[in-house]
Amino acid sequence: MSPDTGSGAEPGDSPTLDDLVQPFMLETSGIRGRLVKLGESLDTILGRHEYPEPVATALGELLLLASVLSSMLKFSGVFTLQVKGDGAVSIMVADITSEGDLRGYAGFDADKLAALEAARSGDAERFSVSELLGKGYLAFTVDQRADTDRYQGIVELDGESLADCLLHYFRQSEQIQTGLLVSVGRDGEGHWRGGGLGLQHLPDEAKASGQNEDLREEDWRRSMILQASCTETELLDVSLPANDLLFRLFHEEGVRVFERRAIAFGCRCSSSRLEAVLAQMPREEVETLKVDGVVVATCEFCSTDYRYDDAALDRLYK
Repeated sequence: MSPDTGSGAEPGDSPTLDDLVQPFMLETSGIRGRLVKLGESLDTILGRHEYPEPVATALGELLLLASVLSSMLKFSGVFTLQVKGDGAVSIMVADITSEGDLRGYAGFDADKLAALEAARSGDAERFSVSELLGKGYLAFTVDQRADTDRYQGIVELDGESLADCLLHYFRQSEQIQTGLLVSVGRDGEGHWRGGGLGLQHLPDEAKASGQNEDLREEDWRRSMILQASCTETELLDVSLPANDLLFRLFHEEGVRVFERRAIAFGCRCSSSRLEAVLAQMPREEVETLKVDGVVVATCEFCSTDYRYDDAALDRLYK
């Protein structure tokens, strides 16, 4: 696994305004970045489950973080972010393939969530990580699908947001200067939208710039101020093209864009994979899973039902 520095000439903005990753670089400092805009893909993932608003928002943020961070890596396989806690939301998973197929799901306790919402203060718009997820951890994994070891990092849920938790990991474990900004919300028609902006200054790239440490730190502080100036409205604005937003934020830094990548909802579940699992179980054990004479397995990611009656089981165990 290695950082993906992007490649290609500087293109103009394409008609595609959503479901994309736009790589870019700040030429004055060598700081690289990624801008993610999610529309239909995010709305499809969250819309397949009747998540309460706080759960859907948290999962949306995780999906955006997975999209931003995975696009900063050069890999062939699957990048996964997984959160586990002891709060109202017990688990969230978001993964994205190197081809841009994105999916995710969340598990929550409805009673705990109702109690949390009843006790919230009137002026609080969103729950913090500690309120919603409690104590636990956030793990990210890069699975390269080949005969290579999986890369994994783990950090405690220590921060107001999921982005804060990941920033803590990069500062402490990887010692990589990283800035992350994500936003999730609904548009005027009630559809889910999201935007994410990530910046990184890798140690090797920083040294290669030829600047001394003081100048590099000054570059980084300035880039963080510019990133923080990006508003939630700008990140979620479907009518604001990615390159226009980048120019608005970083034009004084000499922003250079590279070939963008598409993101789309894509689930990797299939009947063949499920049947391979069922075939390893004794027929008698599978029979105990029947409800009204049918074994029903539901994909947690896309909510697709796979149904097996006696005839289907006979074929499976033939």
